[in-house]
Amino acid sequence: MTVLTAPAALPPPFMHDESGALRFWVLTESGQHVGATISKQTLHYSFRGDISGSDALATYAANREVIDAAVRRRVAAGSIEPVMLRERDVPVPARI
Repeated sequence: MTVLTAPAALPPPFMHDESGALRFWVLTESGQHVGATISKQTLHYSFRGDISGSDALATYAANREVIDAAVRRRVAAGSIEPVMLRERDVPVPARI
């Protein structure tokens, strides 16, 4: 008899101080979890995050749909894990 178990829980997003990047995981269209990173500079310039990265988690949470969609686009285009997002990967929201 085969017992199905739930997939292992992934770690929550976190700021990796040594690299200056937020590390997180995205569920792709194929059902796979892919590791990705976005630098504190990209969070700052694309989403008005604090340049120090002190609000990286909050900035990611507020823009998660846009950021995760960028990871999915990169994976669909052939990127392999870990996907490293750059400013050109995430559209800059309209500034009011």
